[in-house]
Amino acid sequence: MANDVNRLIDMIYERIEDAKAPAFKPDMATIDRDEILDLLDELRSALPMEVKKAQELLAAREKYVEDAKREVDRMRRQAEMDARNMVSDSEVLYAAKEKARQIIAKAEERSRQLYQVANDYAEDALARTEEAVQAALDEVKESRVRFRSASSAKMQAQREQLDAKEAEAGEA
Repeated sequence: MANDVNRLIDMIYERIEDAKAPAFKPDMATIDRDEILDLLDELRSALPMEVKKAQELLAAREKYVEDAKREVDRMRRQAEMDARNMVSDSEVLYAAKEKARQIIAKAEERSRQLYQVANDYAEDALARTEEAVQAALDEVKESRVRFRSASSAKMQAQREQLDAKEAEAGEA
């Protein structure tokens, strides 16, 4: 179709160039009016098709550009969302690490406290056990001393009794 339009324009151009000029009017030319009008009618009928094709091409180009813009916008939004998610993930990771650090610090502090409490309890229990053992030992020592005293007194009494019996027996 574009070739038809160009061909028609070329034909009109040739007709005008080939037109004869009257002798006294070199700027004017005589052309076959009907032939030029026929060519212009053909041109007029061919132009709407060319214009329509050009408009369709322009519309297709605009649609392509709009689709490309939409795709670029979609990709930009996705990239922004991905970036926000990455920042959010980074913040979540940082918060999780900080929370883990705090939990570990609390656990270590609690462990130290429990260790101290256990040590204090063991120290106290051992001290009370030592006191109880010492008291029992003191009681055993006292019992031994009383036992010796009682045993000595008993033995002394038995000796005295034996001596008295012997003395009675010796008198008799």
